[in-house]
Amino acid sequence: MLAPNKNPIALANKITELAVRLNVSEEQIRLLREENRRLKQVEAAHEKLKSEHQQTVERKVLLEEEVRWLKAQYYGRSTQSTDAAEQNADQQMLFNEAEVLAAIEAADEAHRQRTTKIDAHERKRSADAGRKAIPEHFPRIEIEHDLEPEQKLCTKCAVPHPLTRIGQEIRECYRFEPPKISVEKHVRPTYVCEERHEAPITAPAPAVILPKSIASPSLLAHVTNSKFNLGLPLYRVSQDLKRYRMDLGAGTLGTWMSIVGGEKVMPVINLIRDALFTAPFMHIDETPLQILRSAKATGSDHYIVVRAGGPPGQRIILYDYLASRTTEGLKQFFMGPDGAYQGKLVSDGLERYDDIAAQLKLLHFGCLTHCRTMFFKARKVSQLPSSRTLANAAIEDYIGPVYRIEGQIKALRAEYQQRGKPLPLETVLQLRQQKSKPILEKFKAWIDDLLPGTPPNSALGKALGYAHRQWPKLVRHLDHAEIPVDNNYSEQQIKHFATGRKAWLFSYDASSAQASANLFSLVMTCRVNDIEPYAYLNYLFEHLPAATTVEQIEALLPWNLKAMLDEQKKEQNQQLSAASAGTSPALNP
Repeated sequence: MLAPNKNPIALANKITELAVRLNVSEEQIRLLREENRRLKQVEAAHEKLKSEHQQTVERKVLLEEEVRWLKAQYYGRSTQSTDAAEQNADQQMLFNEAEVLAAIEAADEAHRQRTTKIDAHERKRSADAGRKAIPEHFPRIEIEHDLEPEQKLCTKCAVPHPLTRIGQEIRECYRFEPPKISVEKHVRPTYVCEERHEAPITAPAPAVILPKSIASPSLLAHVTNSKFNLGLPLYRVSQDLKRYRMDLGAGTLGTWMSIVGGEKVMPVINLIRDALFTAPFMHIDETPLQILRSAKATGSDHYIVVRAGGPPGQRIILYDYLASRTTEGLKQFFMGPDGAYQGKLVSDGLERYDDIAAQLKLLHFGCLTHCRTMFFKARKVSQLPSSRTLANAAIEDYIGPVYRIEGQIKALRAEYQQRGKPLPLETVLQLRQQKSKPILEKFKAWIDDLLPGTPPNSALGKALGYAHRQWPKLVRHLDHAEIPVDNNYSEQQIKHFATGRKAWLFSYDASSAQASANLFSLVMTCRVNDIEPYAYLNYLFEHLPAATTVEQIEALLPWNLKAMLDEQKKEQNQQLSAASAGTSPALNP
């Protein structure tokens, strides 16, 4: 009920006014809500554009870093040594400012005028100073250049008399004689009774590595050594043989290598592989190889895997073909006839090796050189000076000192070897624990401090991330004195294959790739054990066909033939020296 003192008309008007205001307020609220929604859409679009802009900037920086890295790889130096200008930027002014040159000249003049008293001392001549003498193991051919008879008479005296020989001057130079090619004519006599009581008897044919072939062990050894030791493609070996009027096409040589490497030497390769599985630790690495005929698409990557290990005097370098670099594919190289490999594994940062080590329960060690390479790339391609400075600090202040300590260990090892003793592992462990461990602990704290604030996709971020992920493997060598700090040993061995690959470019199919890997294994195993590859291959190809038992094949392993081959080489040098001494008068002018 309305109050009696209120005017109904005024009240109705008031209600109408309030209704109108309410409608206006609701419209304003609706407009404000639409404006708020529009602003939120604009803000979301702005954030999206801001994020896209940030991603574009980061991608631009990364692409510029990659372009700089590719240019450095293509045009720059391959060494990772630090430039003088990088260590001291002031050196760039040396040849640009006249004042600097004048100051240097003044300093040199002051240095020349200064006198310094030096006590008497004996200066030792450096072993590398001057031209190196020719080693004594080469046979000598003496060629005498004497005076004419009338020049050896003294004409100053009243009575001419012969001059007395008081000395001589000697100059030595290397003499090279091209190889000589001959033909082995194997004769097998046939005997028969004149009364014809029995059938004719012919001497049995000796076992040869390639029956019904014109290839002798020495020729096969020469072709194998030329391709897998000297890195010559077979067509160039064929051309070289033609210079000696031996007409052998590259296809024929390739067939010989495929048969010998793929079939004939497999008993020796299997024994070398078994010996590798007894090594306490194993290096592993891989490199791409092009295969012309395979089930994979043209241009797909195939791989050659190298494994290295073994004690001094019995080093093993083993190469194998791998169609695809999968975990299961790589795992087969750790499975032997008696089960899985039980030693320690040294590899780079490929994650598939982490999976294999976890499955086979192998103690896995990383590579400090790969970590250094990541920081070297960051120092070379980063645009920000602060990033280059930080990358250089990782190399110079942390990784470099660790390698200097390893250099001290290497020098100690060489010193002990001169005494005929191995360096005790306790000494190595003590040096690493006392010197390397504190440096690496500071390095880890430095990485953990920088990692959160560094863009993960930048060159420096990738280097920090790699070191952080690999850290347990990078420092595991501190507790194992026999393990090196890096995987450089296998990197060096895979480099030899990569160098040869530049010459022969590809393999025809998977079987020829494995044959090449087998022959390359024999050559490189000889090289790391200081065995002449040609001498070993020549002996192996001659005696392997007659080896029928495991003991006979074991006797043909490279380290089992080293002493005998060294003795043969010594005897050959003695014979050459004797022959040279016998023919020396004929060489007199």
